[in-house]
Amino acid sequence: MAKLSVNVNKIATLRNSRGGPIPSVVDAARVCVEAGAPGITVHPRADARHINFDDVQALKHLLDPWKAVEFNIEGDPRPDLLNLVERVRPHQCTLVPVRPGEITSEAGWSPDTDEKELRDVIARLRGHGIRVSLFVDADEKAVQLAHRVGADRIELYTQPYVHAFATSTAPLSETLAPFVRAATVAVELGLGVNAGHDLDLENLPDFVQALPRLDEVSIGHALISYALYVGLRQAVLEYREAAGDII
Repeated sequence: MAKLSVNVNKIATLRNSRGGPIPSVVDAARVCVEAGAPGITVHPRADARHINFDDVQALKHLLDPWKAVEFNIEGDPRPDLLNLVERVRPHQCTLVPVRPGEITSEAGWSPDTDEKELRDVIARLRGHGIRVSLFVDADEKAVQLAHRVGADRIELYTQPYVHAFATSTAPLSETLAPFVRAATVAVELGLGVNAGHDLDLENLPDFVQALPRLDEVSIGHALISYALYVGLRQAVLEYREAAGDII
């Protein structure tokens, strides 16, 4: 079973396309948690093209009474974001590398990343009682990097699996094999395992069933897009079921 964390960035994207307060990120998050979503995720980018810092503060205020709902803030370890995370103190901060000009995340942290900088950032966040997850590719060396720098969890970048699921003629077991190996190494090292990027109702169940451990899946674009047809509450319920969160 994996817990579902709903990424509400796309609600903010739609709002920002018109200006004004509609649709409300806070109201959307409320619908998600009332439908039983165990988590809410946001990724405030430096250009504020969707979620902004005011949204983060408002979501923190909304979620505080829901003690069982986790708040996850994603992003690159730039100074303003780290300061925000320290003020808000979410349950989890997922550190994600950002490439100039990217529309969405394109890769996890490289195994040859400067370890000192990451180690210092992770120690800083953990010092505030914040669980830290490191966004990585399905690469055993990247998992080992996460362990060395002191992360609590990894988040597996799942876009390569999603692409192969949709296009490859290879057996599904071959497509899943790198993710199974990476998760296995993480478990052996004592790390939790999260996953995210382009997961949807079709490809999620096989992924959940294959991994030896999966604590959380973060899903935004596909879930919010599906909600346009069936409604946000129904979309959350179906994604919870696909993740094994409803038995």
